[in-house]
Amino acid sequence: MRLISWNVQWGRDADGKVDLARTVAEARRLVDFDVFCMQEVTRGFGALPGHPGDDQFAELAALLPGFTVLDAIGADLPALSARSGSGSGSDSGSAARPRRRQFGNAIATRLPVEHVIRHSLPWPPDPAAPSMQRVALEAIIRTPDRGPVRVLVTHLEFYSMQQRVAQVDELRRLQLEAAGHAAHPAPAENTEGPFAPTGRPASAIICGDFNSDFGSEAYQRMLAPLAGSPSFIDAWTTLHPGLTPPPTAGVYDKAQWSDGSIACDFIFVTEDLRDRLTRCEIDGATRASDHQPVVLELD
Repeated sequence: MRLISWNVQWGRDADGKVDLARTVAEARRLVDFDVFCMQEVTRGFGALPGHPGDDQFAELAALLPGFTVLDAIGADLPALSARSGSGSGSDSGSAARPRRRQFGNAIATRLPVEHVIRHSLPWPPDPAAPSMQRVALEAIIRTPDRGPVRVLVTHLEFYSMQQRVAQVDELRRLQLEAAGHAAHPAPAENTEGPFAPTGRPASAIICGDFNSDFGSEAYQRMLAPLAGSPSFIDAWTTLHPGLTPPPTAGVYDKAQWSDGSIACDFIFVTEDLRDRLTRCEIDGATRASDHQPVVLELD
């Protein structure tokens, strides 16, 4: 299975131009991916720098025929006026009503998708920091030869360390919950209704923009042992022992990252997947976002 994790910044490159088709083409240049995990995908946020399209999740579906495109919205805000450039779509189908502004994560995959779960992450009050609601999008993806694996994409809070740490703790709690479902599954009520089987694989990949530098408190907490579940390991450092990962944000966009570049985009996998890791690389060449993509391959 070949996976890319990338904060695509709504298709905005290091020079400020938005082109989501270019983003997808760059991802395809890197690897013939089975799963593409994205952060900062938008609907109705045409007023953002570079003016992204009205519904980028629909754009992705059009750009990736044969893929299932899943979305999870963190910030969901009222529409601006129709003159604001926020888009003229509507949740109800009326062209006169501007679309709500939605900002979140996406998974695009050509592999079969089983259960999909959208997890709201904790948002403890921090009056000293701007912030938004954050989410983790989970998809149970069936791999061709190795059975199902849980893939989660997330994007943690930027300004507040307190909130980032709380969100990491929740990701760890969710892993324990999934391991419990794996060990003690409940059967479906019937074959037609929503009470489906609760069994979930304990094996997991969690990727995204953690807004936490390599070695930071939040990063270290993500790697702490878990009682009752396989613990998480960093896929990149596992395959590059003794090395420090290269920066993944602010490599080319110096305006947004005036304090310097950092390594804050990671792919964590549960320990039971260690022997299946064959490749994990950070692409340092593309300028198609303010972040660099991370490529993972499992056998």
